[in-house]
Amino acid sequence: MAIWNSIAIFATVAGAFVDAAALQPRHDHYGLVESGKLRGLLTTEALREKAEILQDFAYSSPGKNRLIGSQGHQDTIDYIHDQMTAFPDYYTIELQPLDLALGVEANLTANNRTVEVYAVTLAPGGHVSGPLVSIPNLGCEAADFPESLNGSIALIFRGTCESGIKVGLAASRGAIGVLIYNNVDGNLEGYSLQKFEDPEAPYVPTGGISQSAGEALVAQLEAGTEVIVDLTTVAEASTSYNVIAQTKAGDQDNVIHIGGHSDSVAAGPGINDNGSGTISILEIAIQLTKFTVKNAVRFSWWTAEEEGLLGATYYVSQLSQSEKDKIRLFLDFDMMASPNYAFQIYDGDGSAFNLTGPPGSAEAEAEFTHYFSNIAGLNHTEIEFDGRSDYGPFLEAGIAAGGIAGGAEGIKTEEEQAMFGGAAGIPYDVNYHQDGDTTNNLNYECWIEMTRAIAHMTATYARSFESLPPRNTTSARKRSARFANFRKTKRYQKWV
Repeated sequence: MAIWNSIAIFATVAGAFVDAAALQPRHDHYGLVESGKLRGLLTTEALREKAEILQDFAYSSPGKNRLIGSQGHQDTIDYIHDQMTAFPDYYTIELQPLDLALGVEANLTANNRTVEVYAVTLAPGGHVSGPLVSIPNLGCEAADFPESLNGSIALIFRGTCESGIKVGLAASRGAIGVLIYNNVDGNLEGYSLQKFEDPEAPYVPTGGISQSAGEALVAQLEAGTEVIVDLTTVAEASTSYNVIAQTKAGDQDNVIHIGGHSDSVAAGPGINDNGSGTISILEIAIQLTKFTVKNAVRFSWWTAEEEGLLGATYYVSQLSQSEKDKIRLFLDFDMMASPNYAFQIYDGDGSAFNLTGPPGSAEAEAEFTHYFSNIAGLNHTEIEFDGRSDYGPFLEAGIAAGGIAGGAEGIKTEEEQAMFGGAAGIPYDVNYHQDGDTTNNLNYECWIEMTRAIAHMTATYARSFESLPPRNTTSARKRSARFANFRKTKRYQKWV
């Protein structure tokens, strides 16, 4: 796995960066941005061409993916950066570094028998050996652990809470290592602890194993067999980057922030998840340069979303309160081209799932609803506003948020089939987190409509925040505290 300690800014695909630089004239051409005009500049062909570029990056990488730390992901970052730096008079560009310990290699034996294991990102490398102890329940509460695990390796089931919580609790009881076993079929290649280490509660070497391997070890322990494991993991320091671009024009104290993640999982190239969101906002950012804006527009491409929203979490953690207050609304776009899609709007007003976001979130949902119903003439539905993607850290910080999605592993209903076509009883994306997440398996009809919806929101708030409520930091902080409590009790994330 390639490790990147400096920023490469050279194209890796010949001719890949011509389209951005060739756009002339720019911000004085069309005047103040308008939804219809911005939408009219978007084409399916432009999306398709960029999708092929990202897929080439993945397939040119040893793992055939765009996982953080890989050549494929670094090429993606470089590509976004180069596209945006083609407009130095229009955007201020920042590459925000994020330092990570990437799990790159692991070996495991249990009673001298080899077990397939993968090193886990964010955990330290090291060699540990000792008796295995199975942790009951899910290991998300201190009560799940015995009083002492001194000299032992803890075996813990994946799921419900971040694995970093499990490892931290095990280490606090004296565990010298941890094995996380999967809660679904398949291995844990590319897995992460999903939570930055607390310096006062350091992690221990951690390996990820399959569900079947974990269950076999549990069965041995329950039968009274002592299991001695020997675990070696290798972690390497790596730097990845958030790419952030903000218009130089517009009120810099009133920002509409558009974002999506740039990385994939280990299993495949990740062209729907989330090459589609990456490309949608990139194409809109390019076309926006033909307009002027009244409010500043910020575009962000987050790293390490698949590792636990790490890029967005780090970004928000670095903002002062005054900088948070400048972001009037954050909109997140993840999976815009699902093959068996539904047009899903995050339930910002809580009418469907009884969880509202900070003030402005309900209004964002209403504007999306207005777009789909009254402008595009398309059906739409709602999905839970649960922090599943990169908008989660913004909600916890009390920043208004919203977004749309085409659907992931959820099952399409018969009602949704009537609304959107496709097939009921199967996932919105059967290739979710699989090697089939390629350009051949995208729904381009869905993708262009979603991209137009993003453009509408971008143009609307680049012109005016009149439809949003005034800033109310007290109310926002109360809502963010409520959301943080929801996250703590429900603990629902796609990557746990």
